[in-house]
Amino acid sequence: MAERFHLVGVGGAGMSAVAELLAARGHEVSGSDQKDSALLAHLRSVGVRTWIGHDPGHVPDGASVVISTAVRESNPELAAARERGLPVLHRSEALARAATGLDLVAVAGAHGKTSTSAALAVALAAAGRDPSYAIGGTVLAYGTGAHLGSGRAFVAEADESDRSFLNYTPRIAVVTNVEPDHLDQYGSAEAYRRAFEEFAARIRPGGLLVACADDAGSLDLAGHVLAAGTRVVTYGRAPAGPDGAEAHVEVATRERGAHLRRVRADGRDEAELVLRVPGAHMLLNAAAAWAAGLELGVGPQDMADGLGTFTGTGRRFEDRGSAAGVRVVDDYAHNPTKVAAAVATAREQAGDGRVLVLFQPHLYSRTQAFAEKFGEALAAADEVVVTDVYPAREEPVPGVDGSLITTAMPGLASGGRARYVADKAAAAGAVADLARDGDVLVTVGAGDVTELGQVILDRLRAREAQ
Repeated sequence: MAERFHLVGVGGAGMSAVAELLAARGHEVSGSDQKDSALLAHLRSVGVRTWIGHDPGHVPDGASVVISTAVRESNPELAAARERGLPVLHRSEALARAATGLDLVAVAGAHGKTSTSAALAVALAAAGRDPSYAIGGTVLAYGTGAHLGSGRAFVAEADESDRSFLNYTPRIAVVTNVEPDHLDQYGSAEAYRRAFEEFAARIRPGGLLVACADDAGSLDLAGHVLAAGTRVVTYGRAPAGPDGAEAHVEVATRERGAHLRRVRADGRDEAELVLRVPGAHMLLNAAAAWAAGLELGVGPQDMADGLGTFTGTGRRFEDRGSAAGVRVVDDYAHNPTKVAAAVATAREQAGDGRVLVLFQPHLYSRTQAFAEKFGEALAAADEVVVTDVYPAREEPVPGVDGSLITTAMPGLASGGRARYVADKAAAAGAVADLARDGDVLVTVGAGDVTELGQVILDRLRAREAQ
């Protein structure tokens, strides 16, 4: 039976995906956001009514009001819903409703979950399975992060940042890593680890955990889950997973990709994989997707061939253009491991050129907790400009700004230096002025640093025209 839903902050990547899926299932869907955007235009095209600005009058009678953690209680639409006694759902709860009756594959981890879930969805589609999916980013091949398919599989990116991944009951849970993050939410690395144990405990009876054997936290989780009697398949460059695992997927790097081999007690499956997206970390993400696809019944080489069609997701080492011989790329990386992977990928792509990074830290709490590790990750670049913290949901913390990170970088890869430029527009100009022919320049961060790629390109083109 059709229901009515109203999404507050519907223009966000995760919320827009939920809105599109609910509309595709025949529900009446509306939503609001602070400003218009391409995502809102897309939602209107698929039948979602959208409003610009938040107002109690936007909330329809009888609607379930859907929010994310970013929506504060003071929001007038949420306040109106509370006052009127309307049901209030977290985004993940609404997504779980959209997945009712399907084989849910929930992809979690501190990093890699967007690319892994998107690669899995693309590969399943290429194999003729027409999966449903809800991903917190745009799948470049499709121009959207959501689709309601005709197949049995539903692929969802499961967000641990606000514990909302605990609202899912998956048939398959993929955990790319358990690296402490979001300590503002969890308080300690141990509490963060326990949340992943709770997530894995929600796997349906007879279901499967796919865990990365190269990550200590994920490997520990696999052992915990095995002790509880849940099936486990591991993957990675490590030669084997824990005792008791049903299978292990070995990832052997080749010149143009990787050889995947799933080793089980009763035999093995093998496939050759050639990816179109760069980065050693993407081979591991693809191996996780391959293992999940095999569990869903796709043939080994068919799954690998499908993964070979994947062209990436928005803001995951996404090309923005070139000018004056400088290639400009944008990446969503916002914790130290992700930043290190983005810099390493840029180094692979730069060849004889240099790697320049414009980094915008995300959250005061994360900057304060991991400033030294961010410095270590960025130190592999040739020149680094760090701008001020993107606060998102947080209030400023005295003494915490981007300079904490540059102070942790006394020297860079080839003798360059790190600069703290608080104003983001000035930071964009500074990094553009440092760039020269043959360089790869990456804007990095989960905030609005993504808007600066065009600013940098315009400055480079102006210099080129002189």
